[in-house]
Amino acid sequence: MPLNESNEHREDLLDETLEETFPASDAPANTVETGIRVGETPEPRVTDNRPANRFELEVDGQLAFLRYERRGGSLALVHTEVPEALRGRKIGDALARAGIEAARSEGLTLVVICPFVRAYLRKHPAEAPAAT
Repeated sequence: MPLNESNEHREDLLDETLEETFPASDAPANTVETGIRVGETPEPRVTDNRPANRFELEVDGQLAFLRYERRGGSLALVHTEVPEALRGRKIGDALARAGIEAARSEGLTLVVICPFVRAYLRKHPAEAPAAT
């Protein structure tokens, strides 16, 4: 067999071998069946409960909220409350982001009274509304 044909034959055999072994050598998929979580856990959804004047987030049957006041062209973020059992899970951050985004999307001036939201904005200055 000429050298060129020999190399082509070996490559064909290698391709066949790879096709046969690929599924067996592939790592188990990250699926429900394997018990491995795929991707990140989606952030819980914050709702705007306008009758109660607060952004709310329910997690594990407990309610966290950010109380606000709408006055004319402003949105004042007054107080954040996160149950102790939910702390450390960035739930306050999600509430702060929701309040900031609501002011931005509605074209309202943001007034930050809540110390938690104020600290959040110091840690995340890019999220602060532009000064008017």
